Amino acid sequence: MRYQVTRWPLGPRGTSGEVLDGAERAPTGLQAPDGGFRPRTSLDGGFRHRASSTGRRRLGSVPWPARKRKLLYPERADCPGMTDGDDASDADATDGEADAESGSDADAGGEVTEESLRERLDEAEEALADAETESDLDEVEATLDAVADDLEAADLPEPDEDDEDADDPREELEARLSDLRDDLEEQRGPYAADVVDEVEDAKSTISGTRWTEQGEGEVVETVASFVETVADVLDADLSVAVEAFDEEALLDALDDTAATVTDAGLDADEDAETIADLLEATDGLTTGLEDAQEWDDLEVREQLAAEGFFDVLGHYKDFPPEWSALKEHEQRGNVEMILMAMEKLGSDFMEEHCMEALTRMNDERAFDAMHQKAQRRDKPAIKALGKMAAEDAVETLVEYVDTDSDPGLQKVTFKALGEIGSEEATQPLANKLEMDNDNVRPHAARALGLLGDTRAIGPLSDALADDESANVRSAAAWALRQIGTEEALEAAADYVDDRSYLVQHEAELAAEALDAGREAPTA
Repeated sequence: MRYQVTRWPLGPRGTSGEVLDGAERAPTGLQAPDGGFRPRTSLDGGFRHRASSTGRRRLGSVPWPARKRKLLYPERADCPGMTDGDDASDADATDGEADAESGSDADAGGEVTEESLRERLDEAEEALADAETESDLDEVEATLDAVADDLEAADLPEPDEDDEDADDPREELEARLSDLRDDLEEQRGPYAADVVDEVEDAKSTISGTRWTEQGEGEVVETVASFVETVADVLDADLSVAVEAFDEEALLDALDDTAATVTDAGLDADEDAETIADLLEATDGLTTGLEDAQEWDDLEVREQLAAEGFFDVLGHYKDFPPEWSALKEHEQRGNVEMILMAMEKLGSDFMEEHCMEALTRMNDERAFDAMHQKAQRRDKPAIKALGKMAAEDAVETLVEYVDTDSDPGLQKVTFKALGEIGSEEATQPLANKLEMDNDNVRPHAARALGLLGDTRAIGPLSDALADDESANVRSAAAWALRQIGTEEALEAAADYVDDRSYLVQHEAELAAEALDAGREAPTA
């Protein structure tokens, strides 16, 4: 039984079985002489579906473009046994082409109506399906441009504003015009420039990816295979002269290959098969790079092992083994290894021990990592910066001095600033001696003592004299004693008879230091 392609009028979106204008349009498909219906099939007998997002041609219910049919199935380009519905199809197609070339209705002196615009879009769709060359596609594009101009100037019925379901002819026509433009662009090509673009993408992948040792070998093999294929297709002298992974050499080889494709001057119509072969090769290049083993493909422990993190262990003493290695790296002063472990190990347990190790090590090589974490208000990192006396972190830490809503952050920040010893923090810390939270005020006083800035003597003396909290007053006395000048010691020593034992104790120590200084022989 012979089947012929039957074309039915298409609506704004051109989809089969769609309800348009209140009536269901007959589906597009293969109709047998007995009136039966079969879904449209592709020329090779398979059902046509839309391609994946990586495909170069979207397939749908519209007729398979003659240009693509000719490129993909040259031996069946005429498609015997499949016609456009009757023997007059060729004449209809010719008429459609003539109409498509005739320009706008306005130019011809005719009235631009909704119906005339629909008819011209139908004709453009048929012409697009029958297009076999880039020139044919250019003609279709010119037709769509003319329709767009007429549509913009046309006086079409406006939808009833009070009816939400009312049809909008202009909107429907614009939507269909947009879809046809999309189909037009998808039917163009492929071009040699598409090959070059994919090569450029591959170069970015190679240079922007960290490969494992295994992956490096796979990349070399993939690039060499691609270059060899292109050389065969274009009969060109191309090769990859590397055996081991050499990023620069691989990128140079791809540059040479892309330049060779460009210089070949391939035409989208005359050299379509050659371009298709090259694109198939680039697909292999892309797939090969996607399959090559990247560093991120490894599990965390595999990454640590590959970096030599566990090489310091003769055997695993403690569980987990990462902890044993961490302690050994701390003993050996291997800051980089500890930073790497802190970055890669996701457990709070190991992060805490990494931070503690870095704090104990007090190594400036850890500054960048600690500063980044401190900028996210990470308290252990702020503590580590204080131990490191990291003056470059003062600006960041001073911003946290006024975070009264987070006393825990303030406490660790105050101490870190005191340990760093930058006088830039003196005034912000002195201001906090008057804050409401009497659990935080003592930390501000002690931080000023660690700073040792004599400008803090006045504020500390005022706190010692006036604050209602014994803890704040004793912290102020302690701070004055740490500053250690005669003025500071005298201010603290005045309170040896204070009602608070804590204050009294600090005052006695200050008095002893003051007496010792006075009794010390002068040079």
